This record gives sequence, C-alpha cells and structure tokens, in this order.
Amino acid sequence: MFTESLLSQLASELDASERTRQQIEHFSKRFPGMSVEDGYRIARKWVELQIARGRKVIGHKIGLTSRAMQMSSQIDEPDYGTLLDNMLYTAQEGAVLDIPKRNFIAPRVEVELAFVLKSPLRGAGLPGGKEITLQDVLAATDYVTPAIEIIDSRIEQFDRHTQAARKVYDTISDNAANAGVVVGARRAAPTEIDLAWCGAILNVNGVVEETGLAAGVQGHPAIGVAWLANKLAAWGESLNAGEIVLAGSFTRPVPAKEGDMFVADYGKLGTLRFRFV
Repeated sequence: MFTESLLSQLASELDASERTRQQIEHFSKRFPGMSVEDGYRIARKWVELQIARGRKVIGHKIGLTSRAMQMSSQIDEPDYGTLLDNMLYTAQEGAVLDIPKRNFIAPRVEVELAFVLKSPLRGAGLPGGKEITLQDVLAATDYVTPAIEIIDSRIEQFDRHTQAARKVYDTISDNAANAGVVVGARRAAPTEIDLAWCGAILNVNGVVEETGLAAGVQGHPAIGVAWLANKLAAWGESLNAGEIVLAGSFTRPVPAKEGDMFVADYGKLGTLRFRFV
C-alpha cells in the first residue's frame, strides 16, 4: 500500500504542516490498514526531507515509556523519533530562556533525562554489534543531564470531525510527536547519581503542575536507551557518539501557550527556566 511515492507525499504533508502551522488529518483514517512499520517509514522520509534542507541529526527521543501510555495507545513497546539541530534550545543556569511560540502548533512540555553518548551503541545484526544492555548504555554515556521535550501535533491529536483520538501510527509518522528539546542544566556522569531516583518538579506560572521520578521510565531511564539501540539495528541504524538520547518522560504532557513560564527543578541536577513568547 505504502509505495515510495506515497511515503514521500505523506512526508511532504507533515513538512507543510510544520511550516504553515496547519494541522493535517489522521493518516490512520485515510489508510486504516497502516502498521507501526508504515509509520516509521513515513517518519524516515520526513527526516530525509529535513536533511536535504540542511538540517542535521543530533539524536533521538523515546516515547510511550510508561505502561499506562502504552496501554492507552494499544502498543506493547515504546516509540521513537529523531532530534534535529533546529529543535535544540539551550538555557543558561539561573537565566530564563525565551522560546518562540510561533515555532509550534500545539506545544506540550514533558520532563525527562537526556543521555549524551561518548561512544556508539550498535545493536545485534550491525557490524560489530551486539544485544545492548543497560550496563552498555551507562558505559557508552558521557553524561546525563536534565532535558525538557517539547512535543507537538502536526497530525491533529483529535479528529476535527469525530473527535476520535489519533492512533499510535499517526504519532509515529509525526516523528513520535517530537518538536523541541531544552537542555542547559547540570551534567553528571551516569555512575555519579542514582538515575532511577532522579526527580523533578515542574512549576508553570507559579503553580506546581507535575512531579515525577525517572524510575517511572521503565524502572530505569537507561533501559529505554538500550531498547532503542536494539530497535534501530533492524533498520541498519545505530546510536552514535555525541548524540543526545531523550530517555522518556516521567511526567504527563503539560500544554503550553504564549506567556507561560516554566520552571523544571531537578534538585542537585539544577533547574531549567523557560517561557513561551
């Protein structure tokens, strides 16, 4: 069903949505027989389009890491997307970072940890690859740092006619809903802290909206990174040195509108302050 021509067409529709800030209808509604693999094929075509335009891959994100989110999406594993250089926002400790709201359609904010790699992770089936474990991830990690993922909806979250929720195939097609990442707090060696017990408090406009522990990400945030390295191997891809990997959110997504001020306090790992302007 999904020919190369159709994949390119759907990727172009996503690209147009991002540029015009006009959401498009669910692919799963137009193509009810589509699969998870079809979603990833569309997303890869979209990434190719961005690279052809001069953007660079800087890493990956992992989503749907909690059991509750997987059940609600009718999937039994996480999903993933690609981070590009134009998605990166860097805050300065103690300062407030201004993020243009016009860069997004319907942004929402998630609290995460990011792993920055010092050596590649190559899953089984790749030259020199193996089944990647949690310990392999920790050994390959240069540092871990607080990160905010900004998710967005190029494909509308709810059908404009029926209000039916989009399916996981739509989310995957839409680069797993990724649109931005905020970094800039403290960096820590993965062996320096107990990653499962890393927590954060998300304050929005002076009100605590969310709290969470990184253990909410499959018990340990490095588990998802290992899963991703193994998953990418089937596509002939790997996680590379220098890449950022967002390990998955341990809070619910919080909607953001122009003027909203966010403070994500990670305790000893520092604080990220940003607002949408």
